[in-house]
Amino acid sequence: MKRPGPLLTLLAGLLLAVFMLTLNATTGTKNASSSPQEPSPSATPQASPPPTSTPPSSSPPPPSKSAPPNADYAGRTDDNSSAVAVSLRGGKAIAYFCDGRSKESWLKGDVDDDGTMKLTGKNGAELNGTLKNGRSIRGTVDLGGQRYAFTADKAVKPSGLYRATATVRGAKIDGGWIVLPGGKQVGILDRDGKPTAAPTIDPETGTVTVDGQTLTASPVTP
Repeated sequence: MKRPGPLLTLLAGLLLAVFMLTLNATTGTKNASSSPQEPSPSATPQASPPPTSTPPSSSPPPPSKSAPPNADYAGRTDDNSSAVAVSLRGGKAIAYFCDGRSKESWLKGDVDDDGTMKLTGKNGAELNGTLKNGRSIRGTVDLGGQRYAFTADKAVKPSGLYRATATVRGAKIDGGWIVLPGGKQVGILDRDGKPTAAPTIDPETGTVTVDGQTLTASPVTP
């Protein structure tokens, strides 16, 4: 029996090498295809920037206004027929128009920060005035179909506006007085709706005698 020749041995070795190469190639491809893929990194959400706040205004606030100071004013109409007195307190005003005989009116209302005022009374009476530098009030009074221009200067006690109400001998008494600078008085005393010239009051004490009875007239404020 003859031994295989060198050629046969070489052929067997070549076949074995081809087999091994084929096996390695197949195994590498399978491993590569079955290896897990690394997950792609997820996108990180971007935080939105905080809203930009509007800086506060650097302009100063407007100056606050205040009501005209408390004071009393008294004077006469331009035609010198009547007197007018006005009392201011806390942005409110009360006024009295009087001719010393039969015509009178009490008026009241607000005073604006700029010193202007519109006061109203019975039967459509109206006073429109403006405070001038805290020293006087210039304006008009509309009463009984007539208009009276007036100037009332700042009053120093005992000048000013006074009033007394009472019942004397069954009659209802309502008296109003304007004490002008210099001491002159203009007033009306109303007895049960009948106006007459008022008797003189003592401006230091406010006392006045009406039909034998002593009354006290007090300063008038709003």
